[in-house]
Amino acid sequence: MPSLKTYRLRIRSVQSTQKITKAMKMVAAAKLRRAQEQATAARPYAEAMDKILASLGASFQGATGGPRLLAGTGSDQVHLVIVATGDRGLCGGFNSTIVREARRQIRALLAEGKTVKIFCVGRKGRDQLRRDYSALIVETITDLGRPRLSFGDAQKVAARVMEMYDAGEFDVAKVIFNQFKSAMTQVVTVQQLIPPPMPEASAAPAAAGGAIYEFEPDEGEILADLLPRNLTVQIFRVLLENAASFYGSQMTAMDNASRNAGDVIKKLTLQMNRSRQASITKELIEIISGAEAI
Repeated sequence: MPSLKTYRLRIRSVQSTQKITKAMKMVAAAKLRRAQEQATAARPYAEAMDKILASLGASFQGATGGPRLLAGTGSDQVHLVIVATGDRGLCGGFNSTIVREARRQIRALLAEGKTVKIFCVGRKGRDQLRRDYSALIVETITDLGRPRLSFGDAQKVAARVMEMYDAGEFDVAKVIFNQFKSAMTQVVTVQQLIPPPMPEASAAPAAAGGAIYEFEPDEGEILADLLPRNLTVQIFRVLLENAASFYGSQMTAMDNASRNAGDVIKKLTLQMNRSRQASITKELIEIISGAEAI
C-alpha cells in the first residue's frame, strides 16, 4: 500500500493539472465567443458569393471557352485534398475526426485509380497523415491565425492553391474541415473548391435565390475576377469555422478534464484517509497489545 506521502504527492500533482485545465477552459471560452461571431458573420457573405457564381456559371454550363477555374481542366484524375486542422492539441476529437474523414476520402480516391495530393493546413493534420501518406503530402502551411486569424491567412493558402492549379498540378480540389454548430457539436464537412460545384441548368434560378441578375461588364470578365476571390473567401470561411470548432472542442475537453481530475482527487483522498485510518488502527493495536503483555 502506498504511503501517506505518496498519496499527498499524487493529490498535489492532480490539483496542479486541474488548475491548468481550468485555466485553459476559461481561455478557450473567451476566444470561442469571438471566433463564433466571426464564423457566423462570414457565412452570409460566402453564401451570397455562391449564389452569384451560380447565376454567372449557369450561362457557361455546356459551353466552351469559359474560365478554366469554373469549367475545370476537363479531367478529374488528379485530386488535391486540403486537410484543414489545428496546430495544437488538447482539443478533444477536433483534429482526429478531420483526419479520419481525410483518410476515408483518400482511400476512396486511390481505390478508384485517382492520383491524390495532400495539402495540409495545420501541424496536427500533417503529423497524423504522414504516418500513412507521407509520400502524398505536397504542401504544408502552419501557424495561421497568430496572433489573430485574418483574411491575409486565407490569401496565403489560396495563392498557393492557385499557383498549383495554374501549373497543372491537379484537376479537382476539395477541403475537409469542421463546421461549427455549437461548443458541443462540430460537423466534419467536405467542400469542393475547384472547380466550384454548379447547380443544374434547370435549378440555377432557384440556386440564385430566384433573382435575375444583369451584369456589367459581361459575365466572363466578372468571373475572371470573382472566381479567385471566391476561392479566398471560401478558404477564409473554412479557417473561421475551424477556429470556432477548435475553441469549442477545447473548452469541452478541458471541462471534462477538470471534472475527471476532481474525481481522481476525491478517489485519492478517500484512499489516503483509509490508509491513514488503517495506520492509526495498527498503532493502537500495537499499543494495546504491548500494554496487555506488561
